[in-house]
Amino acid sequence: MKEKAVYLATGAVIAALYVVLTLVSAAFGMSSGSVQFRISEALTILPMFTPAAIPGLFVGCFIANLITPGTVIWDVFFGSIATLIGAFGTYYLGKNKWVAPLFPIAANVLIIPFVLKYAYQIDRGIGYFMLTVGAGELITCGFLGILFYQTLVKTGIANAIPSKNPRKNK
Repeated sequence: MKEKAVYLATGAVIAALYVVLTLVSAAFGMSSGSVQFRISEALTILPMFTPAAIPGLFVGCFIANLITPGTVIWDVFFGSIATLIGAFGTYYLGKNKWVAPLFPIAANVLIIPFVLKYAYQIDRGIGYFMLTVGAGELITCGFLGILFYQTLVKTGIANAIPSKNPRKNK
């Protein structure tokens, strides 16, 4: 029972951090549009440390997209799905800090351009959006994510992150 509570609390903290960091990015006009720079995307490295990051990132992205002004429902749905796919990829396949960011980058590059083109009806090509979304994700998930990873490891904070999945213990 205690492990489930810790798992839920860890996921909730990650979700809250994602929302707050997205809103900070939104305040500076960086969190949406064809060129996105969501500081919160650095958190997509967290599934390397705990499976609780998977629902945490998904819920955080869902809430952030839901409350960000001007976001359409398709972005709320597909943006959250892209984050979920990236989080699963990072958890299951991202055993290396250099490989782990590739999953959220790829998920966003393959999904978000279609949201921008068809849900927001921005008059640009899918290839253009793949480049711009990819550049933003490369900076936030790649550069900032790896920097965040190294900071967590070097400061010892990584050891304090609850890493158990309560479902695996049954």
